[in-house]
Amino acid sequence: MSDTSPAPTPHRARVRAPELIGEGGWLNTGDKQYTLADLRGRIVILDFWTFCCINCLHVLDELRELEESHRDTVVIIGVHSPKFVHEAEHQAVVDAVERYGVEHPVLDDPQLATWKQYAVRAWPTLVVIDPEGYVVAQHAGEGHAHAIARLVEELEAEHEAKGTLRRGDGPYVPPEPEPTALRFPGKALRLPSGTFLVSDTTRHQLVELAEDAETVLRRIGSGERGFADGPAAEAAFSEPQGLALLEDGSVVVADTVNHALRRLDPATGEVTTLAGTGRQWWQGSPTSGPAREIDLSSPWDVAVFGGKVWIAMAGVHQLWTYDPVGGTVAVAAGTTNEGLVDGPAAEAWFAQPSGLAATADRLWLADSETSALRWVDLDGHVHTAVGTGLFDFGHRDGAAAQALLQHPLGVTALPDGSVAVSDTYNHALRRYDPATGEVTTLATDLREPSDAVLAGDDIVVVESARHRLTRLRLPEEAVRVESVAHRTRRAATEVAPGRLRLDVIFQAPSGQKLDLRYGPSTRLLVSSTPPELLLKGEGPDTDLSRDLELNPAVTEGVLHVSAMAASCDDDPANEYPACHVHQQDWGVPVRLAEGGADRLPLVLAGMDEAAGEV
Repeated sequence: MSDTSPAPTPHRARVRAPELIGEGGWLNTGDKQYTLADLRGRIVILDFWTFCCINCLHVLDELRELEESHRDTVVIIGVHSPKFVHEAEHQAVVDAVERYGVEHPVLDDPQLATWKQYAVRAWPTLVVIDPEGYVVAQHAGEGHAHAIARLVEELEAEHEAKGTLRRGDGPYVPPEPEPTALRFPGKALRLPSGTFLVSDTTRHQLVELAEDAETVLRRIGSGERGFADGPAAEAAFSEPQGLALLEDGSVVVADTVNHALRRLDPATGEVTTLAGTGRQWWQGSPTSGPAREIDLSSPWDVAVFGGKVWIAMAGVHQLWTYDPVGGTVAVAAGTTNEGLVDGPAAEAWFAQPSGLAATADRLWLADSETSALRWVDLDGHVHTAVGTGLFDFGHRDGAAAQALLQHPLGVTALPDGSVAVSDTYNHALRRYDPATGEVTTLATDLREPSDAVLAGDDIVVVESARHRLTRLRLPEEAVRVESVAHRTRRAATEVAPGRLRLDVIFQAPSGQKLDLRYGPSTRLLVSSTPPELLLKGEGPDTDLSRDLELNPAVTEGVLHVSAMAASCDDDPANEYPACHVHQQDWGVPVRLAEGGADRLPLVLAGMDEAAGEV
């Protein structure tokens, strides 16, 4: 900071912000195109996101309060940076912006041009730009809204005093609402009466449709985002998704953004809460206990298996269970690490499980971020039928070991023992037959199918991006499609073989310090794909810096890094200071090359001042 500044301010590294570039152009601006110069005088927060990413959706919700309370000084710009091929389609981004209630401008950057300019390495990443056009902070992952709010207040005071803050209305222009009966429906359930119950996700309601799957019989929920029990007209949901029928005829609802399970009585329309507090689960929170006292994290689907309600807990890459008899919840499988690892439930890794279907002896699941179809057996072991990991996806039929899906969100058990997969980003309905180990395509030209339910000889597909349910006759023969394979489109970082210094950058936000009351407040977990890439440095520890040793015999791979840090308000007078958890998972593609980098910095919060760049 300049010595001529009228008010004392904390020292911050200042780097000129690169221009905002995106071939897809701007959304939510009334067709106006913006440059950083147009936003000078405002505090700009860039949110690098992609709509497949549950952590990105969490950050959208974290930013809502900040967006509202600083609307005349802060401009949030979503920079959409795709992981999957489908996410590079402009219309898919348009749909996602409406689907998730994004109320700020979005730059569609299908070629990752701005992502590269800002040296971003992870979804989500937040970058704060001051009113003079300088980057003053970068945060990766979730849990940073409180720190950014504090920084915004400091920047407001500093630039108000300097005369460089410009207040006023922002560039956001809301799109015109579309008059469809459903709006981005998520999941469906066939009720015993033969009607269909649908989670009308973007309108925060449940909708009952007649047997024709078109005629609206009733709506449950006020239609406004909220968290309230009561009769159908007064109850409130927030982006509900999964639905499952209990033995007593009631319906369990995965109320995703409320981080809760709700109960619907179909006879009366009354809604009550079964599990969750409305708060998001964070590392260190309880993982079992009375259901109404335990935090959950973005439950996406539910299914009854083995007498319990299983929950696809997308937000923490786990499966949980709810016991209707005891009224308790508990973790059933998964470690919270993101990836594809089979084995005993307690050791398995998932990646945003988003669809569930139960048979007598298997719980099938669509593991969306690994583009995988997986299952849990009665002994609690996790298996993978289709899929290889976080970075390979596509549309390829044939033997399951080489077949490919693209971010599936739903799975449906079929009468012959096979399963149908709602292969969302391939716009297709696929089939896996355990008897033959073959994957085929049942139907194409669906638009982001997210679930399907059986209705006699038909299968009714939730076409989420066409805002409707579509009835198909179960075909006897599979559709033939051209095989396509993809890998995640991110340039690999060139690193030198041998020693690599990994530095996770974390600077406690202004007014806070590391929380050391109960021991170390940081955690770092490192692994690799393939495992042979790492000769040294794998596993967990509390230090955010570590020396890795890379195997020169492995020319390329992915480093998986998971970091967590806890900070608390630094006020000696407060016996119970507010504490906050910052966490992020990175998958960093690397290529080994002589002369490559010997240091890998990953910014969790703050600035990597050693690098001298964004």
